Amino acid sequence: MPNLKAVVDVLETLYPLRYAEHWDEPGLIVGDLSAPVRRIVFAADPTSAIIDKAIEAGADLLVTHHPLLFRAVHEVSGLGFRGDIVRRLNQNRCALWVGHTNADASVRGVGQAAADLFGLVDQHPLVPIDDPNAPGPVGLGRIGVLPEPMRLGDFARRVFTQVNDYGMVTAQGIQVCGELDTLVSSVAVLPGSGDSLFDEVRAAGVDVYVTSDLRHHPATDAIEQARYEARMRAQGIALGQGSAGDGQVRPFLINTPHAAIESMWFNYAIEDVPEAVERATGERPEVTWLHDTTDPWVMSITQ
Repeated sequence: MPNLKAVVDVLETLYPLRYAEHWDEPGLIVGDLSAPVRRIVFAADPTSAIIDKAIEAGADLLVTHHPLLFRAVHEVSGLGFRGDIVRRLNQNRCALWVGHTNADASVRGVGQAAADLFGLVDQHPLVPIDDPNAPGPVGLGRIGVLPEPMRLGDFARRVFTQVNDYGMVTAQGIQVCGELDTLVSSVAVLPGSGDSLFDEVRAAGVDVYVTSDLRHHPATDAIEQARYEARMRAQGIALGQGSAGDGQVRPFLINTPHAAIESMWFNYAIEDVPEAVERATGERPEVTWLHDTTDPWVMSITQ
């Protein structure tokens, strides 16, 4: 079987580390480069429960989207859960590789996987990365169009169904901001926390923005600015991209569970990774996807 170094080389060809945001440190976190990789397990988060299941499944390598060491960490001792996870991974000869914002931006990565499953066509990145050697357009998020316009409420139900069927079932549901009977056709998708890119989304002039972790103040400010621009455009004053020719507010917002929408990537990764390893090494590892819900919320009470 291929060793860990060969598999990491494949992963970092599919999801290049140079695509990562400047604050992000994805890649190999734990592991012996000479160890054989017979089984790869995929999961959204390296939680203690996921580590237990990966070890129980006989994983030689755990691939997660979210990092174990996201912010500055100064110890991996027995004083905290991260040190305990590192210890258990090492004791059980299970490596950990993280594909975070580098996987967000890659071809058939996190953004494209969600956009594809939502049915978007004619896609391009929301924030492009210039890489002439990439097999297709790369960058954060995806912008695309629906084959046929549909009501915002119907599209929101599609998002809910796809996230739960092809990501992970969570207690959170989704939240929608906008006029539900309005027809929409152009969509921006950014799996993960997306309120930092409101300006880019508005500049793109899309009808709907699908993302996660929308906070009260940035979301309120964004929709209020769009409503203001719509009123001005109705008076013949164009201030920006906040409304379409029908005078309706743009963009509408759909807020999804963070880990669930990002887990849609594994529909592609669970196929792409073993195929690429086999092409590179002549051996195909076994793969398992742990669909376990890793969002922290266990109940949502709605009106």
